[in-house]
Amino acid sequence: MTPTELAQKLHARDVVLLAGRLLLSLIFVHEGLQLATHFEGAEKAMAALGVGTPLLLATIALQLGAGLSVALGILARLGAIGLGLFCLMTAGLFHTNFASQNELLHFEKDLAITGGMFILALAGSGRLSVDRVLAGFAKGPKIDPPVEQHLSAGERSLPV
Repeated sequence: MTPTELAQKLHARDVVLLAGRLLLSLIFVHEGLQLATHFEGAEKAMAALGVGTPLLLATIALQLGAGLSVALGILARLGAIGLGLFCLMTAGLFHTNFASQNELLHFEKDLAITGGMFILALAGSGRLSVDRVLAGFAKGPKIDPPVEQHLSAGERSLPV
């Protein structure tokens, strides 16, 4: 058995997509929870950067909503695009002081996460996702249409 055949048999692609989704979403869900549970401090810190309360609320909603979307695989492509664009904007707006090694690191981190999110948006969430489960329920049980037997010719055809 070749490594490719083994990976297919073990559904490695879906397991790797699940692990990648969970790892990518962790930072957003964690940060969204931190901002929400320490709202007053976050509001003051954001105001110092010129970010008002409405944008802070939108940031929290995006991080939690899209983060959970990616983690659970519910509209994960849309969530990944939203978080990827968010990271691009964050890098370009807040992490451009390249004289600071820390700011450069955050800039590069945001670009790397953007790349991962865009790859996820193209790849999709895989079979280990809530979307996949919901799609299975929406289709319902597969019922074959009745087949009419013609005794004279031994043919099968669908009833008209």
